[in-house]
Amino acid sequence: MNTNVERCELAPGFSISRVLTGLWQIADMERDGAALDLEATAAAMAAYTEAGFTTFDMADHYGSAEEVAGMFMRQRGHGKSVQLLTKWVPKPGPVTREDVRAAVQRALDRLQTDCIDLLQFHAWNYADPSWLDCLFWLQELKAQGRIRHLGLTNFDTAHLRIVVHSGIDVVSNQVCFSLIDQRPVEHMTGLCLQHGIKLLCYGTVAGGFLTERWLGKPEPSCADLRTWSQMKYKRFIDTAGGWEIFQKLLRAVESVARRHGVSMANVACRYILEQPAVGGIIIGARLGESEHVQDNLRLFQFSLDEPSRVAIDESLAKLRPIPGDCGDEYRQPPFLTASGDLSHHLETMPPPYLAQTGLDGRTKVLSGTPWEEIAGFCRAVRRGNRILVSGTTATHGSRAIGGADPAAQFHFAIDKIAGALQSLGGRLRDIVRTRVYVRNLRDWEAVARAHGERFRDIQPANTLVRAQLVGDEYLVEVEAEAVVPEAASVQSDSWRET
Repeated sequence: MNTNVERCELAPGFSISRVLTGLWQIADMERDGAALDLEATAAAMAAYTEAGFTTFDMADHYGSAEEVAGMFMRQRGHGKSVQLLTKWVPKPGPVTREDVRAAVQRALDRLQTDCIDLLQFHAWNYADPSWLDCLFWLQELKAQGRIRHLGLTNFDTAHLRIVVHSGIDVVSNQVCFSLIDQRPVEHMTGLCLQHGIKLLCYGTVAGGFLTERWLGKPEPSCADLRTWSQMKYKRFIDTAGGWEIFQKLLRAVESVARRHGVSMANVACRYILEQPAVGGIIIGARLGESEHVQDNLRLFQFSLDEPSRVAIDESLAKLRPIPGDCGDEYRQPPFLTASGDLSHHLETMPPPYLAQTGLDGRTKVLSGTPWEEIAGFCRAVRRGNRILVSGTTATHGSRAIGGADPAAQFHFAIDKIAGALQSLGGRLRDIVRTRVYVRNLRDWEAVARAHGERFRDIQPANTLVRAQLVGDEYLVEVEAEAVVPEAASVQSDSWRET
């Protein structure tokens, strides 16, 4: 096995190759009912492990990827010399502890192992607190030895903050990060460095667009795009400024590649590998069809010098930033997915809470905290086009969420408010007033900045005051008022915009 491949220690005693082989293209290879020879596809993984690329990334929805990887492990008997990373992406809606256990067992069976090296979790809707239930239950399975390490995928900074301050032990967050998509730089990197969490980055070659193949070529039409990756990353290019400005970036990358005697893909990947908090990059493979093993090995034979970084940074400054934070392309417009929406991922997005309409015309929702029953109030109530949301703390069932971090508590309180609004036919952008109460005056700025993260483009009327909150564990409480369009139904589906 090649020992020149750089490795990263994600956790004590657990290291991965810094270039991971992504198996998402197995699903693309099986598109429209195409059948793969799973034994032959599994055998094609050997070329990667022999070159030192011992880490493979997959998911429960990447077609037969988990079965292929399990078959490879059975064929070769590699044991701990190969690392299999997978994801669990549950459908939106209610989830039970048994659902979580069944999902993990399904992955164990497919991978033909008794312990998953790294299970990465994806949440579709932060306003539905079941995502936190899933993580707490996954942590239970980790303690039982069914999962070695937990990770996240497509989490934004605010919700990674909630996770780490709620006592959930994660070692990584898998996000899109490329020359085109620099979103992790702004907030995510700093939080990961603070808590020792590594970024695993996909999209680094943008579905092949950051290669010689597209340099100086005319803009492709939709009919020219043959893979899901190409369809997806063409949307990123359009959002970043379009084809002409993208060509200027390609020319800068090509100039750096010539200087170092490597490929353009090498330059695009090396740039991301050298970013703080990046543990590894994921490069997709069409097993048995096309391999880039030798080209990927060149990534560890050079580093970018200062002139190279300056030239690339100057080109990046001309791009329009991809909007939002990491993972937002799966939760709000613009949906930078292969189809341009979530239709190929989801059928529906159930409301987080059950809405109940009374004889007086009011519709209310409960979020399930003990105090709603004890004190006789609801989380939110709608009459006509007005929604009033009660004072909301970072409570989920009997748990206090966010630990001693006021920003984490604020973000979870806003998620609960968003869930109540969604269940009553509203959205965060319908909020016209927020009132924020902090226990400690020293926390005002952290909470105010968190309010800015969630409401920068909404700018409701706002009041922030110091108050003696009920419950020593609570650092912040939030209430809100919203006015929704008259046409917005309580039963409205919320998957298109949250």
